[in-house]
Amino acid sequence: MTALQKHAEFFDRNKDGIITASEIFEGFVAIGCDAEFARATAASLSAGVGPITSPVDAPLPHLSIYVEYVHRAMHGSDTGAYDAKGRFVPEKFEKIFTKHAKMSPDALTSMEVQEMILANRDPLDPQSWSAPQREWGLIYKLASDKQGFLHKDSVRGIYDGSVFYKLEGQRTSS
Repeated sequence: MTALQKHAEFFDRNKDGIITASEIFEGFVAIGCDAEFARATAASLSAGVGPITSPVDAPLPHLSIYVEYVHRAMHGSDTGAYDAKGRFVPEKFEKIFTKHAKMSPDALTSMEVQEMILANRDPLDPQSWSAPQREWGLIYKLASDKQGFLHKDSVRGIYDGSVFYKLEGQRTSS
């Protein structure tokens, strides 16, 4: 599996390669989101990503996300840490920190995350601006420490999905 497939695979709760809206909902609740947010996000992702990732022979409506084809749903204005096929690009990942982590070389503050999002905006693709804002805002809220740092290992875990398992584990052990 590519890093992007691993990122999405967390939400495939029954591990059949197809992520339904109910599985997206369950996944977001599992990482600490409230039910209202999880419901709205599940509906939005299913409607937006499902048709893009569905094979032509998939049953209608195309609202489920197919892990195998999740790379088709990549959006602009991102960090470039995934290539076009969803593989992890270590050099682009490191660039996030060399360019934006000013207070600590291995962590980002909220302001540094915002700076990174703005620096990666594609001026010719304003429709792609909101996705990174929502994604990074959520992961900062859920995975930053009490001092307000989003650590490099957590950011790396976004790309391969491991941070989701860590967040779920923290919730179930509390």
